[in-house]
Amino acid sequence: MAHAESPARTLIAPAELDRPLGRLLYRTVLGTVLVTFTVAFVFPLYWLVSGALKSSAELADPNPTLLPQSFHPESYSQAWSSTGLGRYFLNTLLLAAGALLFQLVVDVCAAYALSKLRPVLGNVVLAMMLATLMLPVSALLVPTYLTVVDIPLIHVNLINTPFAIWLPACANAFNIFVLKRFFDQIPEELVDAARIDGAGPLRILLHVVLPLARPVLAVVSIFAVVGVWKDFLWPMLTLPDPRGQPITVALNTLANDMPANQLLAGMAMAAVPLLVIFLLFQRHIMAGLTAGSLKG
Repeated sequence: MAHAESPARTLIAPAELDRPLGRLLYRTVLGTVLVTFTVAFVFPLYWLVSGALKSSAELADPNPTLLPQSFHPESYSQAWSSTGLGRYFLNTLLLAAGALLFQLVVDVCAAYALSKLRPVLGNVVLAMMLATLMLPVSALLVPTYLTVVDIPLIHVNLINTPFAIWLPACANAFNIFVLKRFFDQIPEELVDAARIDGAGPLRILLHVVLPLARPVLAVVSIFAVVGVWKDFLWPMLTLPDPRGQPITVALNTLANDMPANQLLAGMAMAAVPLLVIFLLFQRHIMAGLTAGSLKG
């Protein structure tokens, strides 16, 4: 005889929610939490955008105001035209596109090999990759910099080249782990059927695995673009030439010569692409991270 499933346990008992006082307390606490977290996340963005609309004198006032006393929307156009932000946007786009391409190729191949090809000591290699996630970024900064200054064996200096950004971005243990977990859920029957039909490992990857992995590939792609777009310290070290710097480094370089409101306007414009990406693809991000099984 089948046993009935027990109801899900919640913080507040369902019987309490049936009472007027319980519903009132629940809605009050829920509304307070939602409003608090929304303000905590949205207020810095509002302060950035509204600060760019103020004059430099108003920004220097020790008694800040929530609303600008006088609006100066021209600070956005002045920041764009006077500092050449368009060129730095193109530099950032080039770096993000290259990092995305290299990460997809390297991380997908690594995850596929660990998941489906199962090489000798594959678990040891995966454990060593995941161990790098335990290290702070600052601990890896010096050895990575020394590596790009003088590539072992071939002795090539990558400073002031996009490869100084692209190649270190390939070594992303988190992306490899996420991809491997998804590849592990693909039924072995599909892979075996492809092998019986004469498909090799590369063909199986291209025609069987990747078409099923579109949700997680979208997540990895978004993380790759966002990671390069918002990075500051590494591009500052490896791209000292202003002609090739991304917008985050360029704004820091130009900060001493820009009025405060134009600097805030540049920062606000630099944040717009990331906000648009998140708003457009937030469902894909959640779907890719929670995808763990195949139906049918």
